[in-house]
Amino acid sequence: MKIFSADQIRAWDAYTISHEPISSLDLMERAATALTDWLLRTGLARRDGHILCGMGNNGGDGLVVARLLHQAGYPCHVWIVRHAEKASADFEANLARYRHLAGVTWVEEAMEIPSDTLVIDALLGSGLNRCAAGPLAEVIRAVNASGSTVVSIDIASGLFADRPNQPDDAIIEPAYTVGFQVPKPAFLQPGNARFVGRWQVLDIGLDRRYEKQTPASRYFTDSQSLPSLRNRAVFANKGNFGHALLIAGSYGKVGAAVLASRACLRSGVGLLTVHVPECGYSVLQTAVPEAMCLADEHPKMITGVPDLSSYTAIGVGPGLGKAQETVRMLDELLLKLGGKPAVFDADALNILADNPEWLTRLPKNSILTPHPKEFTRLLGRTWADDYEKLDLLRAFCKRYSVVTVLKGQHTIVATPEGELHFNSTGNPGMATGGTGDVLTGILTALLAQGPPPADAAILGVYRHGEAGDRAAARKGEPALIAGDLPEFLHW
Repeated sequence: MKIFSADQIRAWDAYTISHEPISSLDLMERAATALTDWLLRTGLARRDGHILCGMGNNGGDGLVVARLLHQAGYPCHVWIVRHAEKASADFEANLARYRHLAGVTWVEEAMEIPSDTLVIDALLGSGLNRCAAGPLAEVIRAVNASGSTVVSIDIASGLFADRPNQPDDAIIEPAYTVGFQVPKPAFLQPGNARFVGRWQVLDIGLDRRYEKQTPASRYFTDSQSLPSLRNRAVFANKGNFGHALLIAGSYGKVGAAVLASRACLRSGVGLLTVHVPECGYSVLQTAVPEAMCLADEHPKMITGVPDLSSYTAIGVGPGLGKAQETVRMLDELLLKLGGKPAVFDADALNILADNPEWLTRLPKNSILTPHPKEFTRLLGRTWADDYEKLDLLRAFCKRYSVVTVLKGQHTIVATPEGELHFNSTGNPGMATGGTGDVLTGILTALLAQGPPPADAAILGVYRHGEAGDRAAARKGEPALIAGDLPEFLHW
């Protein structure tokens, strides 16, 4: 699913109006009908609802919703904030339609809203080009202070769709945001969490030809847009699905190697060898009998690189530690990798951050899997806001020709070509030690089977989050542990 800017979405509306063809008023009716159906389906529609409308097309959406709810037996009180000298034509048309059923209240300042009501926010839409001010800002702050259940139409009023806000901007803090057709970039930024709430995108039938012909660099990965593994031939054998090498573990952290190994084996690899310190040999042989084990000569850390000739992909980093002997091992590994596909995680990334000149030696299209703090170490700096972070992420991938998996809610897979793929699976229960090690195992297994690295990363991140969602549904988010995930992987 492509993610478009606010300007592109307006152009998509115009394209649909021109090519379907359909009037802008009827397209507004279609969008508001989809939202009303959602309100009724979810049980959020209430008899004590309040709809707050601006004087633009977002307010027009709100007036259609008010009319449709009234006709369904859920009359709402409609408030219109007088914040401009002139309203949009579609707003005026829908105001006339609604007035045949019920009256409205015009306001020029904040009103008092009871805390036990449903508030539908139709003040400002995605076309916002400056921060909310005057009576709009007063109303927004009153809504936030009321404690009401708020549903924002299209986007929370006051929130920019594809650029950062200032800390003191007045922005609605909804429980739900209902967007249309595709998610807004703002929905996917961590700093906007309280201005988005739980979000939903409704299909309103915008012309698909526009979507197909309009380029995008941002995508939202769902079950309909996944890369796939090749089908397994009837006479296939283990040699057809790659031989992965995991280099992981140190004294006290051999569990990371176990987690990565189990995930790797559950992700379709034909053969797996795990290189661990000598202290991890018995652990691996017992915990993961399906894997072959290479024991390093050092009892507590990994110091040497095995012969890489028989492996089709390498994963390195989980539980590795940063001892000087291990740093020298990674230096040697970079010399010996050649062009082999590789995944770098955890302490492998921290060692690279300590030796940034080594980044230029990474094999092309290597997969790096940092969490935000590890990424700041790799960059050697932080970012001012979420949008600058995305710019820095693109530049990093282009400079070093790598695929970067920036972990978190809506984990981002960034490619050297400048694409950003936001993931749709996963939950806060996965914020626990070891889930990153599981992801490394998954990605290493996929690379070993031969897909393009970017496809492997997109697919692996999705399945990793999906396993977390299954585990959370069974055990509850607080009870989820990393060891649950391999058992819930489905392919």
